[in-house]
Amino acid sequence: MSRRRALWLLLPAPGVLLLALFMARIISAAQAYLFGYPLVIMDLTRASAALQLGPENALFRARQFAQPSDHLVVRPNLDTLYTFAFIDMARGPWVFEMGVNQRRYELMPFMDGWTNVFAAPGTRQDGGRGARYLLAGARWQGTVPAGMTLLRAPTRIVWLIGRTQANGVADYPLVHRLQDGLTLRSLADAGAGRNTTPVWQRGATTAPAAQMQAMSTLAFFSRLAALLPDNPPVAGDAPMVAQLATLGVVAGRAPHWNWIEQGCVALGRHLADWQAQRQLRQPRALVRGWSTPPSILGNYGREYALRAAVAMAGLGANLPADAMYPYARVDGDGRALDGSTRYRLHFEAGALPPVRAFWSVTAYGADDFLLDIPGARHAIGDRDPLNFNPDGSLDLLVQARAPADARERSNWLPVRAGRFFILNARLYWPKPEALDGRWGMPAIERLDQGAHK
Repeated sequence: MSRRRALWLLLPAPGVLLLALFMARIISAAQAYLFGYPLVIMDLTRASAALQLGPENALFRARQFAQPSDHLVVRPNLDTLYTFAFIDMARGPWVFEMGVNQRRYELMPFMDGWTNVFAAPGTRQDGGRGARYLLAGARWQGTVPAGMTLLRAPTRIVWLIGRTQANGVADYPLVHRLQDGLTLRSLADAGAGRNTTPVWQRGATTAPAAQMQAMSTLAFFSRLAALLPDNPPVAGDAPMVAQLATLGVVAGRAPHWNWIEQGCVALGRHLADWQAQRQLRQPRALVRGWSTPPSILGNYGREYALRAAVAMAGLGANLPADAMYPYARVDGDGRALDGSTRYRLHFEAGALPPVRAFWSVTAYGADDFLLDIPGARHAIGDRDPLNFNPDGSLDLLVQARAPADARERSNWLPVRAGRFFILNARLYWPKPEALDGRWGMPAIERLDQGAHK
């Protein structure tokens, strides 16, 4: 007989029942926390963006690549210039216009409050011909103006996290002009030809992920309850809504717990956090050390744990048809990536990432933000002047110290000595062989075979 079973048998029957009830509540709270995490982190990001970037209902056009000090969203890309907008659908409907753009790949996904992508205009869909969209709430009953395509937003919170391809710093002037061809106006202003800019004053804020960690469990579920009326779950989430209710979390009403209930829910929240972080550190189903997010990315259904994990590690993820994000925390032998070791990423001839747009590989620190290496390149990809081997293969070198050979330096991705790091590949507009798994990233080869960390 196991020790655990023996302990259960030593408890009196009421004690066994009470412990079972406590465990059931803890597990239920863990599931509820994962369910609600995306909506709460989206709201925290919305509030932070209003202080750092600009007011809601107005486009913020990033004019340069993200910097190591930028901590609004985790794992920012260095392939595109972002165009952001948090949109309040209670003040809509809204007109979003995309100018003609056949010079650079662009993607303008709209996410609901639960981080699902409900529309993804861009090069893949319209070929860069330009388009006008009417963004309206689920209950809007008006007439769609001629020449516009209707996009239905299921929640009050909507996040546009657009991307326009930028081929390095020298490409900024062209990309800025393309960004300026994007406009967002209310339907009333669009009809009157007005283009208003809300008043805004920059403020300081803590990164949303840090705010979430500092938030008490009661504050988390109270915020979730306050957000639910305007950002309702879909019909398929009804069982989870009922489970929230058993915890006292009801739309529009903050929970009221006694100290025992609050302790159980807090334990459930910390258990969920621990499991999610453990899964992020040790992802399953690795192929040559790489983890590729599943095909339901951006459209999660009832995969709540996955949805929460993506919100923790890569808030703002696209649909796989628009972009894929293989990432690695270990080398091909399963050892954690360490900046004190030299690595090689070898692509055989004809086996580069299969894309219709472009690809890249970016290095991040343990906190999922860019490594703080002043003046260093943080990403490398097919738009860089890479040196290929005579047989057509390609070697990317990942290490802290610059290679001695000038040709190799063209293929060098710097990391920090002695620090753990993550490699995140990006395939924009991937081809079918990438989407269906026929192609995959090569293993990260450890060049310093004698090193051990």
